[in-house]
Amino acid sequence: MIVVTGAAGFIGSALIWLLNQRGETDILAVDVHASAAGEANLAPLRFARGYQNHHAFRDDLLAGRYAGQLRAILHMGACSSTTETDWDYLERNNLQYSRDLCLAARRQNARFVQASSAATYGDGAQGYRDDHDLLDRLQPLNLYAKSKHLFDLWARDEGLFDEICCLKYFNVYGPNEWHKGDMRSMVLKGFEQVRASGRVRLFRSDRPEYADGGQMRDFIYVKEAAAMTLWLLDRPAVNGVFNIGTGRACDWNTLIGAIFAALGREPQIEYIPLPDHLAGKYQYFTEADMTKLRGAGYQQPDVPVADAVRDYVVGHLVPNRHLGA
Repeated sequence: MIVVTGAAGFIGSALIWLLNQRGETDILAVDVHASAAGEANLAPLRFARGYQNHHAFRDDLLAGRYAGQLRAILHMGACSSTTETDWDYLERNNLQYSRDLCLAARRQNARFVQASSAATYGDGAQGYRDDHDLLDRLQPLNLYAKSKHLFDLWARDEGLFDEICCLKYFNVYGPNEWHKGDMRSMVLKGFEQVRASGRVRLFRSDRPEYADGGQMRDFIYVKEAAAMTLWLLDRPAVNGVFNIGTGRACDWNTLIGAIFAALGREPQIEYIPLPDHLAGKYQYFTEADMTKLRGAGYQQPDVPVADAVRDYVVGHLVPNRHLGA
């Protein structure tokens, strides 16, 4: 049995979709709601073990209910809001919960793959290398990133990097992110803006080295991120912290241009001031160093941004189609 937490969410549902594509259905879906009823992301997917509330799952796991049945836990569930200010909640939900699942999985010799985040790199002053000896230098800019970073440090200090994977996802976009509110990707937000007004609004740059819309991020399509995750799931000898990105920074203008191109329209972009609450917390450049994952043997070719955006827009956004539907 493979357990996927955050199963009704963005990356979690993409993982179940890709497992289904491989013919795997011995899956337990875990998330925060009382049941899977009405969860649009889960509706087209197959998970033979059913659905369980995340608190009930932890209680059952710690009580030994799944002894002898557990192959792996893909732990994607967390509060992912970068504006969350309740540290006590994040400590319970993102940090202690993850520790409980990790230790229980290891007691059962089950694979444990944990979602970390590229947000742990902070302003990028220390670069974006996923080397373990660089972890102490990182300074996350928000409490969500702090909760992820503290798990990574705990896992290292407990000697677990020889047994588990912590994955630093960069800017993931793609189908099944409709529910994420303000945390949705700019591809989805941009598509909605084009449909509503014919133009897209981007933040102006307040740094002379970056033109307006020239700020750069490592954008990775969720289907590609899921493939990397399952590649690591299948290789229990490959462990530690890994970046999940493309290794190619792309500027916002190019990303938004790909949306217009997918819709057969000329780009119309309006630049607006950076909000005060983002001052000092806005990342102007991110680019995953993919040397470590490539060196471990992952050789799948990167998906060009234009191709991935087209697949998302034409294959999912225009028809409003979830993964697996």
